[in-house]
Amino acid sequence: MFRLVKNALLATAVTTVLATPGMVSAGEKYGFGTTATAEEIQGWDIDIRPDGKGLPAGEGSVADGEELYEQLCATCHGLFGEGEGRWPVLAGGEDTLTEERPVKTVGSYWPYASTLYDYIRRAMPFTAPRSLTDDQTYQLSAYVLYLNEIVDEEFVANKDTLAAVEMPNQEGFFVDPRPDVKNNRCMKNCADPAKLQIVGTLQGVTPVGHFVEGADAPAASHQAQEEKERSLHGETVEENAADTLALTEDAIAGRETYDNACQACHSSGIAGSPKFGDKSAWKGRIDQGMPLLVEHAIKGFSGETGMMPPKGGRTDLSDEQVKKAVAYMVESSQ
Repeated sequence: MFRLVKNALLATAVTTVLATPGMVSAGEKYGFGTTATAEEIQGWDIDIRPDGKGLPAGEGSVADGEELYEQLCATCHGLFGEGEGRWPVLAGGEDTLTEERPVKTVGSYWPYASTLYDYIRRAMPFTAPRSLTDDQTYQLSAYVLYLNEIVDEEFVANKDTLAAVEMPNQEGFFVDPRPDVKNNRCMKNCADPAKLQIVGTLQGVTPVGHFVEGADAPAASHQAQEEKERSLHGETVEENAADTLALTEDAIAGRETYDNACQACHSSGIAGSPKFGDKSAWKGRIDQGMPLLVEHAIKGFSGETGMMPPKGGRTDLSDEQVKKAVAYMVESSQ
């Protein structure tokens, strides 16, 4: 009896010892409790300061930037930075900051050229952020500055020349020494926290097709709006389920690509793009035949009805993914 108990304890101990390495390796996999390596820090340290510190090696000319801008940026921001629809305007707006409705652009408002590079690298193009190379980001930075007549057509942007650019509104920014918060707590006649509702106001700067009216309305209105949206969402789910049954296999497979890469433009119809589900907008294009539609989607298109960069700016997509996304849009818009 004693021998059996002893053997059982020994087996348990061996099992515990054998299991421990696996548990340790899981911790090592994520680096919990370890000091960050120089390579890891370099991967996180991507911010660029107003004085240009952090700008990477590389360069880009205005001429190269123009071609790249027309491919990736003009669909939303316009050929001359004038902005399509309600997308941000990039050029113009000089001397408007003191007016009742100032036009804030890179030329009229942006304080530092180096941080323009930082923003483009982090967030653009809208459909594929962080997809640009360092040279491409320099090219676009140079061209946007050129659109605002801040640099000439011979300008080549690099870590030295970009940091040396003086922006028109550079002196319009200053360090505010005031505290950003005050801790004056309510001590009497306080509202019941359970009845408070924090509501964010949608400014409508970037159109994505789902702005909610009445963002500044009382809480009761928001509750009614939320109930309405839940009801509509339920109807939409049922409609989508029914629509999916009528789609071909390729179209169903293309829905994910549409949601991730095409929806930003085709859900709102900006820059002449046919709006998803709008039969009249798609009819003329569908009549041209699927081969031509797919070719335009893959290679890009520019005409009287609008323009589209190759693969909508998502050059990481395969031709097959684009083809299936087109099938999804076409079959859902007939």
